[in-house]
Amino acid sequence: MEWLIPVLIVVALVVIVGIYLWATYNSLVQLNVRVDEAWSDITVQLKRRADLLPNLIEAVKGYAAHEKAVFENVTRARAETLSASGPAEAGVAEGHLQQALKSLFAVAEAYPQLQASQNFLQLQQSIVDTEDKIQASRRFYNGGVRELNTKIKVFPNNLFARNLGFHEREFFEVIDGAAISEPPRVQF
Repeated sequence: MEWLIPVLIVVALVVIVGIYLWATYNSLVQLNVRVDEAWSDITVQLKRRADLLPNLIEAVKGYAAHEKAVFENVTRARAETLSASGPAEAGVAEGHLQQALKSLFAVAEAYPQLQASQNFLQLQQSIVDTEDKIQASRRFYNGGVRELNTKIKVFPNNLFARNLGFHEREFFEVIDGAAISEPPRVQF
């Protein structure tokens, strides 16, 4: 009978460790899926904005056809945003697009008739709305990444999380912070 108590203690410890590993694994999977979902939300908003940009360019082109370099920069930045494959690339592309949009809106400000155009105003408002959604999606994504990365790094999870296939994720940060320190100015 004396051997029964140590065996029960070992079995209880194994069960506790098993439950802990099971719960930790499931929470890591949930956080990983939440981060994937959040990244998908960001890409949907980036695509939405990219789809609006050709219409905005055409509206401005009607009034300022001689601003070819500005239009080319916006088009190039749009393509870069659409081809970004991860948060790091998207951050760089986002900085370039923000700079290009600032130039486009600066050109638009020089044309009062364009500023009065209902189509242009609607496109501008859609861009602003989409920018707000991108920021909200980015905050949600970065919050999920923070939770996942913290869960992976804390002890004792750091001992086995990487062996289970969980790795830290990148935050979605705009690389050129100066590019977004001032959002594009929108005047109605």
